[in-house]
Amino acid sequence: MSESPTLVVLDHIGDAGLKVVASSCLELQELRVFPANANVLISTGVTEEGLVAVSSGCRKLNSVLYSCRRMTNSALITVAKNCSRITSFRLHICLHGSVDAVTGQPLDEGFGAIVRSCKGLRRLSMSGLLTDSVFLYIGMYAERLETLSVSFAGDSDDGMIYVLNGCKNLRKLEIRNCPFGNTALLAGMHRYEAMRSLWMSSCDITLGGCRSLAAAMPGLNVEVISQADGGANDAKKVEKLYVYRTLAGPRVDAPGFVSAL
Repeated sequence: MSESPTLVVLDHIGDAGLKVVASSCLELQELRVFPANANVLISTGVTEEGLVAVSSGCRKLNSVLYSCRRMTNSALITVAKNCSRITSFRLHICLHGSVDAVTGQPLDEGFGAIVRSCKGLRRLSMSGLLTDSVFLYIGMYAERLETLSVSFAGDSDDGMIYVLNGCKNLRKLEIRNCPFGNTALLAGMHRYEAMRSLWMSSCDITLGGCRSLAAAMPGLNVEVISQADGGANDAKKVEKLYVYRTLAGPRVDAPGFVSAL
């Protein structure tokens, strides 16, 4: 294994298996652990113990994709200390809104440690119970972050605003099932032209907010995606929003459920 810098496994490997990896794969640079069973309730999976073990033994680790049953702030803090050269960190906890498995607290401090210690972090995907505090940490410390994916997180528009005001190198922002509305969407107008894309689904934005964005930024393609015909009411919640800049101009091949504003 010392000749190969990448390990891709299913979570059947368990924490015990990852501890063996930690002791025998010292040159490991990339770890990907995928769930073996789509039903998270019967999946045995791995926990924070396996990730901590790998971070302790594989100090050259720079890319992590980790699907697990549980996580703690202390584990994430340890990973950040052990592997500060991480540039891509993607954590998927099987149950939405999972708290720190030991303290019951949000996972803000753990992810905050990742963005503070990993100065070269370019890609971040988060899960678990997260408040606006974690977005404040991201805006303050993730100076090189290019891609952020988040779901079921945040308390208010402030969370998204912290990121848009702070992450100057952000290129791709994906937000799902977060309580961010028109205020947050329109607060980022000064950033979108320099980004590759913004995707928002199941958030609190309305058709009126999207129209305001399109009117203020004619150089952007603003597309609203909806499978249901809810009319043209500005107060209507938008199911999905895709914002991007292209030299080709507005699409002419969009299906019926995509409205270009």
